[in-house]
Amino acid sequence: MGSAVPALLRLALALLSLTPTALGTVTIYATQAVFTPTSTPGASYTGVAAYNPGTLVPPPLPTPAVLTNPIPVNLQNSGTPGLGVKQKGSFLGFSIEMSVTNQVLGKNSTLLQVPFLNLMANIVQRAGSVMVRVGGNTQESAHLVPVGDILNGRVLSKNLTGVTGTTQTPPLDFTPDLLYMMRNISELVNVHWFLGIPWFVTQPFDLGIVPAATEILGDYLLGMQAGNEPDMYNLHGHRPATYGPYDYGGEIHDFLTQLDAANGDPTGRAKTLLIAPNIADFDWTPEQVWDTNLVDTYNANLAYLAVEKYPRDNCAATFGGPGANVTDPQSVLPLYLTHDAHTQLLAPYLNSTLYAQGKGKPFLMFETNTASCGGFLGISDAFAATLWGLDYALQMAHSNFSGAMFHLGGQNVFYNPFTSPPTNESTFHQWSVGSLYYSALVMAEAIGPSNTTQVLNYGVDNLSSFTPIYGIYENGTPVRVAIVNYLDDPSGTSDVHAVIAIAGGTIPSSVQVKYLAASSVTQKGNYTWAGQTFGGFFESDGRPMGTENITTVACDTTAQTCTVVVPAPGFALVFLNNGASTAATAGAPTQTYATTAKTKMRNTATVDPAVLSTSNGFRASDHDLAGTSKPPSAAPRTAQASFGAAGLVVATVVAVLARAL
Repeated sequence: MGSAVPALLRLALALLSLTPTALGTVTIYATQAVFTPTSTPGASYTGVAAYNPGTLVPPPLPTPAVLTNPIPVNLQNSGTPGLGVKQKGSFLGFSIEMSVTNQVLGKNSTLLQVPFLNLMANIVQRAGSVMVRVGGNTQESAHLVPVGDILNGRVLSKNLTGVTGTTQTPPLDFTPDLLYMMRNISELVNVHWFLGIPWFVTQPFDLGIVPAATEILGDYLLGMQAGNEPDMYNLHGHRPATYGPYDYGGEIHDFLTQLDAANGDPTGRAKTLLIAPNIADFDWTPEQVWDTNLVDTYNANLAYLAVEKYPRDNCAATFGGPGANVTDPQSVLPLYLTHDAHTQLLAPYLNSTLYAQGKGKPFLMFETNTASCGGFLGISDAFAATLWGLDYALQMAHSNFSGAMFHLGGQNVFYNPFTSPPTNESTFHQWSVGSLYYSALVMAEAIGPSNTTQVLNYGVDNLSSFTPIYGIYENGTPVRVAIVNYLDDPSGTSDVHAVIAIAGGTIPSSVQVKYLAASSVTQKGNYTWAGQTFGGFFESDGRPMGTENITTVACDTTAQTCTVVVPAPGFALVFLNNGASTAATAGAPTQTYATTAKTKMRNTATVDPAVLSTSNGFRASDHDLAGTSKPPSAAPRTAQASFGAAGLVVATVVAVLARAL
């Protein structure tokens, strides 16, 4: 944390040099209708997707019954064949749609979203760092503008009259303060970033983000995406029907040529950070791209090879249109409760992960989730997605991917790993932590911070697709076992009994087990990881609630086996206590952050109202944006605050720094 203070204070001094006009406003969210989830029988929910309380019916148990007791898990102490490539604890990260960064990351570089800091800190404590991509469809026409060009001091602005494509993507303007906000987050928690280069228009390219990102983010910038799903450009009208992989390679050449001509990369670093081809496997296969010799041609420029893939889409329900064939979520729920779904989804990429290894390039699943166009009600926001996400991530690690990112959008989607409340509800509502955040948290703990972890999809004769098991190794030695139980059976009959043995090694007298639990695969929120939870809708500040509960399981030292029981449904992470991180150290207290702005009087940290009055701003009730502070009763409702640069910088930057110190 020592480097955070000088960096942020330098930013504060830089902001002090700006005109008071640029700092005399506060970044705020667009007004939305107040809504609260309801589960009253017969009630019709009319709010947005992120808080829809609707649930599905758990699927019936398979017939005939599958093997659950006993399942032999015979590990080898060394020389295990079939291990995946070595993985970092940050394997599973997040992809944030660029248009909602001011809702998720913070209002500006001096007022960060504390729940986001806490959520990232939880991952960092377990993994050492976390990867976050800012981009998506909205990166493709995002334009960097000077501070002050966007009204009311906001860091970004959407042109809602210029939407394009199936996903109705709006063009964006953003200021450098968005990048400073990302840098400040990294100084507090060890977040590393991916960004995207606007790729819709290539003659000329909009190069503004390239030098700004490399200069501001420095080593926290991992890579820059050269186009987002270019194989779908013709579908959305951004390229002619004849556009193909060779044309895409030519555009990379044009980009590099234009960057040199504009002296847009003085250090030369940006040209080594490209990510390609980022295809969605819609119209091109990865092999068609590799056949163009793109990787060898731009070997010095490519930091990563990447694809994007969702198992299915819900676009018909989200965007409609003539003849739209809407999918019934209940009908596809069973497809998210089987390991075979992952092996089938990833099979087309196994050749590419092998190819990437041969070229010395990490291979990423750059954007994914349960279903494109926002996911499915009752699946993407249920415990089914948590188990699905964990199994998916572990299978990707076994399949030699080097990272993956779960995508999140705004309020109108089901699949968000986490969602901030609408600003006009922030006085009484907190964040909502979704199903896939639990997947990311547990995955970070499963992989750990050693950077030597390898994952093996453990094959057992007659092992069911409903009960996948993974061995997790460090330096070739088994250290943890991950067990998934997709079955939904409260009777206990379908609980998995995994009997663990280690050939060539000694079973300890006991092992530690952490459980991920819910009452059903269709449960929404309030899941527990080792007894701790992030609650339900509007209940989280990003810190786990409750007392951690680590189960100690006695082993049979005579038979040299340990039997671990996993409820149906549920997940267990077994720590074998052989010198690797134990369950206790993996769940050590996380560095978290107190709130820096006063939005309610209970269950939150407070600040001096005199400081708040100059740091958080007043807004006019007749303005089309909602504010974060109420004006004093004597103040006119149409009055705007008048405060100088020093008030804003000192009150907000120092408030954020206070917890870091």
